[in-house]
Amino acid sequence: MISRIDHISLAVRDFDKAYEFFTRILGATKASHARDKYLKYYWEILRLGDLSRIELLKPLGEGSFLSNFLKKREGVHHITLETPDIERTRKMLEDKNIPYFDYRVLGDAWKELFIHPRDAFGVLIQIAEFSPDDWLAPSDVMEKGKKWGVSKKDNKYELIFKHPGGGKVNINMDKEEISKLINDLKNLIDV
Repeated sequence: MISRIDHISLAVRDFDKAYEFFTRILGATKASHARDKYLKYYWEILRLGDLSRIELLKPLGEGSFLSNFLKKREGVHHITLETPDIERTRKMLEDKNIPYFDYRVLGDAWKELFIHPRDAFGVLIQIAEFSPDDWLAPSDVMEKGKKWGVSKKDNKYELIFKHPGGGKVNINMDKEEISKLINDLKNLIDV
């Protein structure tokens, strides 16, 4: 039903200061961003370490949906959970009498719904169906159709795997480790 936590969204008053904190101090890198003229806000996804993600949200003037939230506080606005099938998730919520709102299908790229904090123990939950690679920087994504890659530099080997949550994972190994991996794979195939 739920594949994983995709990201945590933070509503901030001082976007530049928050961006500086997450990128220059904690080492996050830019993944994707956009402006929503209808809801009057800007969002930017930042990638941390093993493809963990933080989304920074800032209002774009009067009437932003973030205005009331930021009057009271800043910080965690919502948690986004990925689902492989939003319709199945929606039906499950209805069957369990869990209210949701703002069900939207924005083409094939994004389908979402929200569970209000009063129904989710104080946290706004966004559940969405999407392809994670569509929301990452091209340098963070495996070439289409590839599940792995290998490279060698000096006497170090790098294995690169497509991550199920989008992007890729790099594993560095020395010659002894790579030889053991090859043997393990051969033994597995020969069984």
